[in-house]
Amino acid sequence: MIMSTFKKIAITNRALCSIPFLEQIENIAPKVDIIILREKDLAQTQYQFLAKEVITICQKYHTNCILHTYIEVAKNLQYKKIHMPLPLLEKHYQSLQNFQLLGASVHSVQEAQKAQYFGANYIVAGHIFQTDCKKDLPPKGVDFLKEICRSVSIPVYALG
Repeated sequence: MIMSTFKKIAITNRALCSIPFLEQIENIAPKVDIIILREKDLAQTQYQFLAKEVITICQKYHTNCILHTYIEVAKNLQYKKIHMPLPLLEKHYQSLQNFQLLGASVHSVQEAQKAQYFGANYIVAGHIFQTDCKKDLPPKGVDFLKEICRSVSIPVYALG
């Protein structure tokens, strides 16, 4: 049985902001359920500084903030919510046992099942519809999303 719980999730990309990034976070935080801080181009120290700021803004609006990729930053900040690309989840899953919220990005049924096996509490499957972020790749569509949802028992969120 497929259960439907819809959440609005914003995944960040500073390069796409037309206003200062933290101002954009301040604007979007009250309008979404979750912000995934996906700024993989930053050095760890820069990401940690930014993460502190974004977490503070999200807490102000009772919006979940989920860090992305930087396990050491999450540990340094004693922050228990992280999203990982599947290869990193597989590589580090034993050191992620103490996280309250652990997500992974997937692109196939097999990856979804693997993410669940390695402890993901939720997955983001994509991309479902045409998106400017992946102009050269055709969308996977709603049938793909249904397959993913049927293959796991954890929440699945659609990307794109």
